[in-house]
Amino acid sequence: MSPAALSLLALLLVVAVSLTSRLNVGVLAVALAWAVGVFAAGWKVDQVMAAFPSSLFLTLLGVTLLFGVAQANGSMEALTHAGLRALRGHVAWLPLLLFGLAGVISSLGPGSIATAALLAPIAMGLAHRARVPMLLAALMIGNGVNAGNLSPISAIGVLVLSLMEKTGLGGHGAAVFLANFTAHALVALAAWVLFGGPALFKAPPLEQEAMEPVPFRPRHAVTFAVGAVWVAGVLFLKLPPGLTAFAAAGVLVLAGVGDDSAMLKQVPWPVITMVCGVSVLIGVLEKTGGMDLFTTLLSRLATPATVNGVIAGVTGLISTYSSTSGVVYPAFLPAIPGLVQKLGGGNPLEIALSINVGAALVDVSPLSTIGGLCIAAVPAGHDTRRLFRQLLLWGFAMSVVGALFCQMVIPLFA
Repeated sequence: MSPAALSLLALLLVVAVSLTSRLNVGVLAVALAWAVGVFAAGWKVDQVMAAFPSSLFLTLLGVTLLFGVAQANGSMEALTHAGLRALRGHVAWLPLLLFGLAGVISSLGPGSIATAALLAPIAMGLAHRARVPMLLAALMIGNGVNAGNLSPISAIGVLVLSLMEKTGLGGHGAAVFLANFTAHALVALAAWVLFGGPALFKAPPLEQEAMEPVPFRPRHAVTFAVGAVWVAGVLFLKLPPGLTAFAAAGVLVLAGVGDDSAMLKQVPWPVITMVCGVSVLIGVLEKTGGMDLFTTLLSRLATPATVNGVIAGVTGLISTYSSTSGVVYPAFLPAIPGLVQKLGGGNPLEIALSINVGAALVDVSPLSTIGGLCIAAVPAGHDTRRLFRQLLLWGFAMSVVGALFCQMVIPLFA
């Protein structure tokens, strides 16, 4: 078997393992990349190691270190509590506030999983006291964190934009964010209408004591001030987000408002390992000709006219069971140029946006980390099995909704 075929087989194996096993597939991906590169392609070890995405690694690490300071010193928790107390007892606005708060925090840097881990325990408990349906609360949190997940300063947004830039699609940060945000906002609005949102306007006010305040301390103000300077530098001065995040995190630690040990504990090493590991295998895939075979397979599923919907549906189904940021984005975004060539047409930016949206819309499934975090945060007395089934059905339905959205609406953003 040729090195190209073996590298493609290795990628398919990684995807299969990500669907069926708890193994961090980044580890498996590096092992397979080494085996294919050295023993099948006859490379030296240095050539395999050259495929490691050092720039992406530094960017992801820098951004997550900066958020790690804000998480560890309580700044993000204070922001969450302040937002929830802004309700002033108005129950009807709780689901919409959960969506907005989740989106804002996620877009500031931590991304969807870290934000869900922070927000879900507080929000699901408050939703219980306000008698908001658990399904509606979970969908608002899940869609909210995903809506902000692809901002140009979030960890996953940086990942997606880096992958797109390597395929010649750099400079589309606004389109990436707006397409993803719009899809999740529309879905969240539909969920609000379908699952009891309007009826909450008739509910009695919630006592303010139901949400205990978290004191806003000077360290929180310093953290947000440094974070604001970092955001401004990235957005307006076009400074590199990863390297400047290292500088911002260092300033916070030296200023005494953050602890380096606590900061390092907040870094999502499993996600970084997965993303970088799969990226190494993708590098081997490209250099051995396996990417050409991969795009050939994808091109058989669609035509230039239907590729947006088809690719969104395929990535959505895979993402239901697999990691969106760790497997789907690193595997599918680099395949776009070859796919367009094989199809004989298609808009590369539209295809990229379709991959982004299609893979993310299903991430409220209980098989995803976000859905699982929401279920784990449900207070005692609720039927978590029923919520599991509801989120599972919703997640699968989103693979179809995502395909339809991408086929009909994505061209508006390209």
